[in-house]
Amino acid sequence: MTDLPHHLLDGPATAPPLILGPSIGTSLAVWEPQLPALARTHRVLRWDLPGHGRSPAGLLPSDGSATVGDLAALVLRLADAQGWERFAYAGISIGGAVGLYLAAYHPERVGSLAVVCSSARFGEPAAWRERAALVRAEGTEAMVASRPGTWFSHRFAASPRAVALLEDLRACDRAGYAACCDALASYDLRSALPSITGVPTLVVAGRDDPATPPAHAREIADAVPGASLLEVAGAAHLAGVERPGPVTAALLAHFAAEVDINTDSDASTSTSTSTSTSTSTSTSNDARTAGDAARRAAGFAARRAVLGDAHVDRAIARTTPFTARFQDFITRYAWGEIWTGDTLDRRIRSCITLTALIAHGHDAELAMHIRAALTNGLTREEIGEVLLQSAVYCGVPAANSAFATAQRVFDELDGRDGTSNSVRSS
Repeated sequence: MTDLPHHLLDGPATAPPLILGPSIGTSLAVWEPQLPALARTHRVLRWDLPGHGRSPAGLLPSDGSATVGDLAALVLRLADAQGWERFAYAGISIGGAVGLYLAAYHPERVGSLAVVCSSARFGEPAAWRERAALVRAEGTEAMVASRPGTWFSHRFAASPRAVALLEDLRACDRAGYAACCDALASYDLRSALPSITGVPTLVVAGRDDPATPPAHAREIADAVPGASLLEVAGAAHLAGVERPGPVTAALLAHFAAEVDINTDSDASTSTSTSTSTSTSTSTSNDARTAGDAARRAAGFAARRAVLGDAHVDRAIARTTPFTARFQDFITRYAWGEIWTGDTLDRRIRSCITLTALIAHGHDAELAMHIRAALTNGLTREEIGEVLLQSAVYCGVPAANSAFATAQRVFDELDGRDGTSNSVRSS
């Protein structure tokens, strides 16, 4: 259909629907780091903005009147074409703005929402009007030089995935890109945020994002009732591309409820129309299995994000029939439920974990979780402070051993031997 944006579908046809919206200047490829995990449990629809990827620019008006509401209408048309009355939605930047608009003005359609590196207002309208005029005059090549420092940290900007996304920007139709700028110029959803009461909302921010800094994410999370917030260390505007592990884990955990709700609803319908006890039991088992699968997927993503692929791959390789149930247990429960919880962020969870391991003298696990704490955004100084406080509450000998373990970890990371600078207090 010519009135629909270009889109791709992945995942089981009968799974709960999830629509993914991209950021301005990118294509639906911006979601590739998350796609394999999300498509295990959802029917995933990714779409291209007008004039981006393979979507025609004419889907938005070119006279400066385009709005985020127009983009939201395109998403609803996509959902209608699939026969989806209700769907989960995640969006990056302008894609996140579309999600907020849908949740505010079409809450009956949105079952759950994730807003990634986005805002309720993207700055002064004049700046977006100026960018639209620039791109209409010179094309999107005029934006390419400034994007690496906005989209990515310096260390990631030369990576193959970053380079590929910049090529997507070069390929954008100037009229389509400019129309998206017009939409952002007229967008201000701040007053509507408190009305988003029935849509579970996750807000994700890149801690080093210059385009939509964490303060923008906090504004959304503070205003949307019950919203949860994740700040990703070491990530700029395209946090899900630069730091896919923590973003994927957060999305899996947030949208796992969609899988459970959908399955439970199916189970309720099935059992209400059947008098067979065995059918009811089977359906209940199916619901539990689906929930376990979602938690397992979220657990693996969180485990990899915190401990690293190499560690998890080694653990999987060492799994035997004897240890398989234990590995499944810690993946589903410790990582799929506890580490993916919304109440505490991962920095706090690392502090708690370090203290518990010090108290019980688990030095091997402590070394692993010191590395994990660095991944979760703690600095070496902050880790030292946790270890110092543990000397008061866990005992000086325990802290002494912990400092030595931490020093060895830091020396290994720095490429030093790690034996000459061990901390010894006695």
